[in-house]
Amino acid sequence: MKTILLILSSFFLSFSSIAQGVRLTGLVKEGPALQPFPYVTVTLKDAADKLIAAAITSDKGTFELDAVPAGKFFLSYSFTGFQTISKTIQINFGAPVHLAAVVLQPDPRQLNEVSVNAERTSVSLKLDKKVFETGKDVLSQSGAVTDLLNIVPSVSVSPGGAISLRGNSNVLVLIDGRRTGLTQGNALEQLPADQVERVEVITNPSSRFDAGGSAGIINIILKKNKKAGFSGQLRLVGGIPNETRISPSLNYKSNKLNLFSTYQLRLSDYVGLYTMLQSTGLSSVPVYLDQRQHENRHDDARLFYFGTDYQINKNNTLTAAFLRNATNDHDKTRLNYLYSGKSGGIDSSLNRSGESWEKRSYNQMEFNYTRNFDRVGKKFTVDMQYDFWDSDKDWNLSTSRILPAMITLPVIRTSSAGASKDLMIKTDFVQPLDSATTLEFGLKAEDRRVSSDFVAEQQNAAGWNIIDQIDNHLLYKELIGSAYTQFSGNAGAFSYQTGLRGELTHIGIEDRMGNYTNSKNYTRLFPTVNLSYRFKENATLQGSYSKRINRPSLGMIYPFNELTDLTTRYVGNPDLNPSYANVFELAFLRSWQSLTFNPSFYYQHNTGVIEDYTYRNTEGLFITMPVNISKETRRGFELSLLYNPLKWLQVNTELNIFHYAEQGFYLNQTFDYSGNTLTARVSTQMKLKNKLAFQALYNFRGAKSTAQTHTGALHSIDFGSSKSFLRDRATIMFDVSNLFELRKLTSRTVGRDYLINQTNIPNASRYRLTVVYRFNLKDSQAIRQAKSGNRD
Repeated sequence: MKTILLILSSFFLSFSSIAQGVRLTGLVKEGPALQPFPYVTVTLKDAADKLIAAAITSDKGTFELDAVPAGKFFLSYSFTGFQTISKTIQINFGAPVHLAAVVLQPDPRQLNEVSVNAERTSVSLKLDKKVFETGKDVLSQSGAVTDLLNIVPSVSVSPGGAISLRGNSNVLVLIDGRRTGLTQGNALEQLPADQVERVEVITNPSSRFDAGGSAGIINIILKKNKKAGFSGQLRLVGGIPNETRISPSLNYKSNKLNLFSTYQLRLSDYVGLYTMLQSTGLSSVPVYLDQRQHENRHDDARLFYFGTDYQINKNNTLTAAFLRNATNDHDKTRLNYLYSGKSGGIDSSLNRSGESWEKRSYNQMEFNYTRNFDRVGKKFTVDMQYDFWDSDKDWNLSTSRILPAMITLPVIRTSSAGASKDLMIKTDFVQPLDSATTLEFGLKAEDRRVSSDFVAEQQNAAGWNIIDQIDNHLLYKELIGSAYTQFSGNAGAFSYQTGLRGELTHIGIEDRMGNYTNSKNYTRLFPTVNLSYRFKENATLQGSYSKRINRPSLGMIYPFNELTDLTTRYVGNPDLNPSYANVFELAFLRSWQSLTFNPSFYYQHNTGVIEDYTYRNTEGLFITMPVNISKETRRGFELSLLYNPLKWLQVNTELNIFHYAEQGFYLNQTFDYSGNTLTARVSTQMKLKNKLAFQALYNFRGAKSTAQTHTGALHSIDFGSSKSFLRDRATIMFDVSNLFELRKLTSRTVGRDYLINQTNIPNASRYRLTVVYRFNLKDSQAIRQAKSGNRD
């Protein structure tokens, strides 16, 4: 009986193997450096040249062919610009077969052709995200990351540096898939655009990502060395107003070790102009204020980034890196106040001069361990990141009254000191269940502690005295623990991905005076669903859903405020709560030979929305602070077009139209309001003979209103040109940002018995000349570098 069972078992195992076929796995490397070679086409054909199976290698150079029958076949490895390798292989039923690693060598006869034809477009319109690859567009090769983001599809940056996605500022900005202090405030202005390899715009993220940001996620991927031996580049930038950048980078790569380093010295000047027309007491005795502020800002910044990858063996890799960004800012402001009554004559005039000095130091240490398995797609990673920064800022304010009599008012000074420590640990595991389905799960913990001291003083005969008891210390603690799991797969033309993320958040706020002591705990589940169907004619339809959270930023919470302006102040609200959003999207993608068509419809329902509230206090100061209101809904349509009518001409166009409706009430102010607005962008790029290229970009953000404030439309034009020579080892670029100084932010705020009209121009037109020289840069590597990611 036992013998019969063994025979039956052997028969069924053999039958199962015949039915399912054999799985082939392998690895492709690029010669002569022997580094993993992604995007290689691997084909398996029979004696009649019939295709049996095909695959494309991953970022790690691995591939997998499933359900291969028994027999004799021809296996081929090919990549444009490299010598094709073909070999005969005999397949027998049994266990999976892991093939010996194959090394592809460059084909010198094809390299010149590759440099012209193998280049991809700068914008890849995918269903779950849009990928903008830098270095392809002229305007993405100079300036800071904020300049780069202003040309990324669906993304816009306001004149003040606020980043929004589809007109929604509740966006989570990541660097290499992680939160970092470089995305806080205007710190992205310190990061050079040439250090970015690509930008991913994810409007409905999966559960793998943090749930923060109701508008979605902008993921900035930094460059990482992929070249064998020593290589590097030197970048020199000169601009008007002054922008001087010196940025050398040096890299070394061997079979086991990869070293990468970048240093940047940046000296920048900014010229700003701010005007305000303020009318108060309109129901009785009106008073009018005409205010004008000139601003000169100077930044002295130094950035250093160093890291290493060490490949222990073919399956295990360690990465460690350190980043330091230190800045010294020196700003000067001149404010003039003209007060008048109903008759229109000037009643009084004041001048205020301000000068500030600020030092900031941001440091980041990161560690990554990656474990790859013999089975293609199976991976385990551990990430640790420790951020610590500190800042000190001092203001000196001198005020004098010119009319009706000359009087010098007491000098005011403010001092603020802040520091933060942020530790993050996370782990992810990807487990393919079979050739069509994958299970993924992970854990993450982040502990953040931020402290801030602020004091405001006024000079008197005896020395200095505290103003309005503004002398306090605030401590902010945030602990976020999260876990996720997601399941993805496909069945023919249908693909799916569903996941669930849970986040537990603890927030503690306390100050020395006991005015803002607060503790909050909230736990939420965030489900995600992505479904797609691929048609035969290069067309795909996708539907997606996700639940998101929008946590208030530190600037929204801090109750301290600078006293630069005599009449207006922005203060944070320590009692703010997060808002939540349910996001639905339906997208379609269709590609022709010269046209890509990508329309999408989306709907967002937000609760606990954070909105700015402006009021006038008993002392006549206008205070603006963020508050929570009941809800907001958005319904929108977005259309992206990528058109290549000629080989040397590319046109990118996008249009986003949405309707919004807000409801809520705070104190004596109702926030009920609804309206429509739009954003649009048109980019044209010409790549001519002799490596000469031109690009022009027009951005438009339509007017938008809330219950209190109407914000005017915003226009901007950017232009750039580039010329490469010395076999692409040197490039010279000229670009202009904010051409004709069109980026003027106008607003009109209406309240009970007052009216405020403002115009803000933080940055004048900027003209830049950039020279880049590269050494040990091989043509084939330059072509591939922008095609694959930095770090998973």
